[in-house]
Amino acid sequence: MPDFPIVDAHVHLTDVKNLGYGWTAGAPSLNRTVLPADFFKAAAPVRIEKFVFVEVDVDLPQHVAEAEWIDGLAQSEPKLAGMVAALPLEQGKAVAGDLEKIARLKAARGIRRLIQNQADPDFCIQPKFIEGLKLLPKYDLVFDICIFHHHLPNAIKMVRQCPEVRFVLDHIAKPAIKAGTSDPWRQHMKELASLPNVTCKISGVSTEADHQNWTREQLKPYIAHAIDSFGFERCMFGGDWHVLELAGTYPQWVEVVDWVVEGASAEEKRKLYRDTAIRSYRLQ
Repeated sequence: MPDFPIVDAHVHLTDVKNLGYGWTAGAPSLNRTVLPADFFKAAAPVRIEKFVFVEVDVDLPQHVAEAEWIDGLAQSEPKLAGMVAALPLEQGKAVAGDLEKIARLKAARGIRRLIQNQADPDFCIQPKFIEGLKLLPKYDLVFDICIFHHHLPNAIKMVRQCPEVRFVLDHIAKPAIKAGTSDPWRQHMKELASLPNVTCKISGVSTEADHQNWTREQLKPYIAHAIDSFGFERCMFGGDWHVLELAGTYPQWVEVVDWVVEGASAEEKRKLYRDTAIRSYRLQ
């Protein structure tokens, strides 16, 4: 366990009474309301100094309502230091009104539009999507890239078209851990990391393995390669709670990451567990 309070760059909160999450039909254990107090309880004994809420694929068009709910929570929970809100960027400039509403919220730090579940493999390189992405720098908002490993070539094309946008790669691009393959994911990660406007979340890894039978030895080469590709300067820890619970507990995930980086310096560990997230999401 880190011997200092950590900053978690990727936490989910849900309000099932007022918001819809249709995707949870495939994961009924996640279809429940979870609030900051539930997260802190699940994380113990890990000490959380701050965390970033990341949108939970709320049913459209409830994305502004979700963002407003989280912003309200942040006013009474100081540890909720930032928010990555949902926004249908594929609408291009037509999304500007909703973007304006979200950007005005005090907690707003980024935008995410899930790419992983889109039927069109070219979803993120369509002209309208790129047009939507290019609206973000005006508000100093980052874009969280949530994809499976096979989307990496198009994600790279997307980033190359938007050098002025700051990107955060979620879940190390979800490699095929359960299948036991790492190529061409390894090469694509190096290529994406060569672009200076991308950082990487060390998150969501155990859920890409067999939920019941994964081992830390199985996860290690994937985590290590992501850190080797981006460097500690551009890697940040993410718990991916409560989705994480499909494959284990929060302290268990922290222990896995800590084990993988046990040879790192104290400064490198602080970058991973605190500094990169604070810088990337403006949490000072």
